[in-house]
Amino acid sequence: MSIFDSANISVLLSAEELQQRIAELGADITKDYQDKDLIVVGILNGCFIFLADLVRHIDLPIVTDFMGLSSYGASTKSSGIVQITKDLSMVIENKHLLIVEDIIDTGLTMSYLLENLETRRPASVKICSLLSKPMKHKVSIPIEYLGFTIEDKFVVGYGLDFDGTYRNLPYIGLVTEVD
Repeated sequence: MSIFDSANISVLLSAEELQQRIAELGADITKDYQDKDLIVVGILNGCFIFLADLVRHIDLPIVTDFMGLSSYGASTKSSGIVQITKDLSMVIENKHLLIVEDIIDTGLTMSYLLENLETRRPASVKICSLLSKPMKHKVSIPIEYLGFTIEDKFVVGYGLDFDGTYRNLPYIGLVTEVD
């Protein structure tokens, strides 16, 4: 029996709700980054669907790049020890960075990333996250562009996964039961 057979998933955020909010985020980013060299940096793997939709709503000439990060520790908790598994492919000095993340839980991984990026002397670094679980934050993370605040529940879809699956759901689903 696969996890697809044993999971009970209900729609938390519909595809329509996601697309409406992403269009709004894109418009805000477009307004805020007029006349600036913007690099949009997606954090793999969960951001790829969100990033693809978001950049189509940013009406500016932008450059995109990706980073991969891995946080070690217990399977359900971030230890705060982070390894960069894929680094940026370009110099970011004096550029404006927009970090695109699928979800911010504890904030430990993002805190590490922000410290790392600051050593590279960008003009600015801001965060755009589709989801945030503020009740789980262990450090303060400034999220300038936020899609949705959600409760501390396990969610999948729209890039978020359970053991590599469910990323392809067109909505954010709440996993209510897994056998």
